Amino acid sequence: MELSLSFGPFSLLFMILVFSIGNTSIIHASSDSYLTLDYYASTCPTVFEIIRKETECAVLSDPRSAALIVRLHFHDCFVQGCDGSVLLDDTVTLKGEKTASPNIHSLKGFDLIDGIKNMVESECPGVVSCADILTIAARDAVILVGGPYWDVPVGRKDSITANYALADTNIPTANEGLIPIISKFMYQGLSVKDMVALAGAHTIGMARCENFRDRIYGDFRATSGLNPISASYLSSLRSICPPIHGGENNITAMDNVTPNIFDNSFYHTLLKGEGLLSSDQEMYSSMFSIQTRELVKLYATDPLAFFNQFSESMVKMGNITNSESFANGEVRKNCRFINT
Repeated sequence: MELSLSFGPFSLLFMILVFSIGNTSIIHASSDSYLTLDYYASTCPTVFEIIRKETECAVLSDPRSAALIVRLHFHDCFVQGCDGSVLLDDTVTLKGEKTASPNIHSLKGFDLIDGIKNMVESECPGVVSCADILTIAARDAVILVGGPYWDVPVGRKDSITANYALADTNIPTANEGLIPIISKFMYQGLSVKDMVALAGAHTIGMARCENFRDRIYGDFRATSGLNPISASYLSSLRSICPPIHGGENNITAMDNVTPNIFDNSFYHTLLKGEGLLSSDQEMYSSMFSIQTRELVKLYATDPLAFFNQFSESMVKMGNITNSESFANGEVRKNCRFINT
């Protein structure tokens, strides 16, 4: 049988993925063997109700809180698994992840998790991990802005370490291409379908000028065409974010249609070529987007398919575990610091 040496898009995609994954130094396995739905049934039976009430207060006070909590959960799980390491502050003896480049300007809402933790501790001291609180709160936050429900397996332990270097390398960034982002998801045991569905969380939340400047002064006009409405939207974005310096902290919604509602309109923006972040638009417009483009189309036309897959993918991501945290982890008294 003759071997083909073709270097078309499919072959190149495969080679890049193999290279990317093969050169990753640490592999996280996704496992839910430690997690159960009834882990706190006898030790803290009211934990889900407490977290729901506190999350509801936060989201009702500011709907943007939902996106902050979901983003914290995502950035936690992509580094050492879902073990609450993202919540740790820097100390003399520990370098946290909060100042890593993907986190330093994008992560907020730590005070929201602190507040929930305090309420849980007052009811069940020393029982419920910060990692579980963050995972449950992310689910509740999505529901509170119109998104789907899913069961949350619990029983995670809080790590006693953080990993600044992995935070710098593992978390997808706004200007990354499709292939590197796919490889980062595959590294976590997540599929392309998981990636496209989880990106749908961008239907809520904001982005900083620093993260969409290259997009709006780059290929935005090419992907959105000559549509006058798109041109007006682009003009508005450029008024928020100047081309060179300044305005780095100016923000705008990633879904400019229903920014505070969890729905599938994010995918409609990609179909129009108006994705705010380059990494998002790549899923529809990249030359490598054969599979991702079809998923974007599916979720744009079938909101139930999106909700079902998002729920499934959130469980899968939430089940990314680090065996070390189960062997050496703890239940922190304060989410910002390891116990002394």
